[in-house]
Amino acid sequence: MTDQTDAFAQLLRARYSCRGFLPDPVDQTLIDAALSDAQHVPSWCNSQPWQVTACGREETDRLRAALYDHATKGAAQSDIPFPTAYENEYRDRRRTCGWQLYEAVGVEKGDRAGSAKQMMENFRFFGAPHFLLVTTPKALGPYGVLDCGAFVTAVLLGLQARALGGIAMASVAGYAPFLRDWFGIAEDRDVLCGIACGLPDPEHPANRFRTERAAPAEVVDWR
Repeated sequence: MTDQTDAFAQLLRARYSCRGFLPDPVDQTLIDAALSDAQHVPSWCNSQPWQVTACGREETDRLRAALYDHATKGAAQSDIPFPTAYENEYRDRRRTCGWQLYEAVGVEKGDRAGSAKQMMENFRFFGAPHFLLVTTPKALGPYGVLDCGAFVTAVLLGLQARALGGIAMASVAGYAPFLRDWFGIAEDRDVLCGIACGLPDPEHPANRFRTERAAPAEVVDWR
């Protein structure tokens, strides 16, 4: 039991949001294995609501070029509402993470052009050779989204366990109609998020910082 708990804790602590990838595609069997492992996460009534559209290098490159172009001139529209506000500690954590990234890549405070350029890297998938799109049934509502969140986390951990980098991206879901048309996604499904994945670039500055975590006492209230 100790070996399992230590390995699990180490995997969680090792995982980070990769924002710089090597261009070479990885063996598809590695990504398939991570997806297969993630299939074992719990879901409401065992509904397993997630569906994944997985892209190899050529399709990822086609999509990256088209989505980046669309995002530079198209209006954002998401299936699932984005947060209306980040307040108090949630605002502070978000800002800290943002400034860690900007400092790592050399964007100074007040450099709006620089921060906007870095934000647009989302739509290049940070150079990743592979892209996964996750959708959920509209009819399952928040519980379907909750279940898919567990699945996304498991995929990211499965990638990390195989020495692959990954990052979950809500940003691409901001252009849900574009992605729905591109992949032919049925109208009864919501575009939830994307996952860029591949071999991490160890020299990329965006991969050299780690986000902070709140202490358990800040988020757990024992009664």
